[in-house]
Amino acid sequence: MSQPRNREQTEQRILAAVGEVLAREGFTGIGVNAIAKQAGVDKVLIYRYFGGLPALLAVWGRSGQFWPRVEDLIAEQPDVLTLPPPERLTRFFSHFIDALRRRPLTLEVLAAELVARNELTAVLEEERERWGQAVATLLGGDDAALWQDHIGATTVLIAGVQYLLLRARKIRRFGAYDLHSDASWDALKASIAAYAHVALAGPAPVLPAPEVDQMQAKREVSSLGLPSSEVRLG
Repeated sequence: MSQPRNREQTEQRILAAVGEVLAREGFTGIGVNAIAKQAGVDKVLIYRYFGGLPALLAVWGRSGQFWPRVEDLIAEQPDVLTLPPPERLTRFFSHFIDALRRRPLTLEVLAAELVARNELTAVLEEERERWGQAVATLLGGDDAALWQDHIGATTVLIAGVQYLLLRARKIRRFGAYDLHSDASWDALKASIAAYAHVALAGPAPVLPAPEVDQMQAKREVSSLGLPSSEVRLG
């Protein structure tokens, strides 16, 4: 029994070392040798347990140390899946915001990706894409058709949260919000909740296609010197 336990402990030390090396050196200084030294292990164990640096980063990316796992976001409230869609979205964003605010290293990595994207940052990007698919499944639940109408808005909200947190690293204010203040983040959560309860009260309205004045359209086409047969109207 000691061997599996020792392996698990070693793996956890290696995963912790990934974050420590990234925090100190960034992506330009991370490598198997640096991680092994930080963890106090032979680099052979990194290859044996993880297969190499890209695979190690992938495991670290979904370990919860870098990006909040979906199961962690709902762990405190396992009944979230049974809640109405507006409350589900509200709870998710509240936990998501708190989780990212507790991860300054994650914000540093996100900032680095914007200026120095490489094959290693791409590994973490791929893990986040998988996370996004899991979130869509979580939020959709039995209301998949309803959520399809709001995927774009939810994506913008997630991106907006990330941007504001990245901005807060260097700049304190954005509009009326103090990004270093818990009160401001609580106000943003309340705004998201208000949006959710309005937007997810039912299916998004289907807007009618604009009516086309065929005669006017043909006159405009003619003024451009184009044969009307080449232009499809309506």
